[in-house]
Amino acid sequence: MESLIEKIRFFNEEREWEQYHSPKNLSMAFSVEVAEIAEHFQWLTDEQSRSLSDEKTAEIKDEIGDAMIYLLNLSDKLGVDPIAAAEQKLEKNRQKYPVEKARGNAKKYKEHE
Repeated sequence: MESLIEKIRFFNEEREWEQYHSPKNLSMAFSVEVAEIAEHFQWLTDEQSRSLSDEKTAEIKDEIGDAMIYLLNLSDKLGVDPIAAAEQKLEKNRQKYPVEKARGNAKKYKEHE
């Protein structure tokens, strides 16, 4: 992960794009890229979304790459280790969604009895 972050930093430095990479701008750009991923699935049925053509999958792969770059840029700017953040959040989710209450349903943790 650190190697990829270094490549992203170098890419940005070569182009003098740091001036545009405030946390606000990066979070907005990330949001746009996530929306571009979602756009590929808009109006598809569940089944269609599970059986995409190779061409459509390649297009989505590019959008996932864009989103990942912006997310890592944002993480880097904020000094957040994205892997550690995901691991910590997964542990919090384990607490909020214990298997015995969450298995097989999509209820929000507040709705578990």
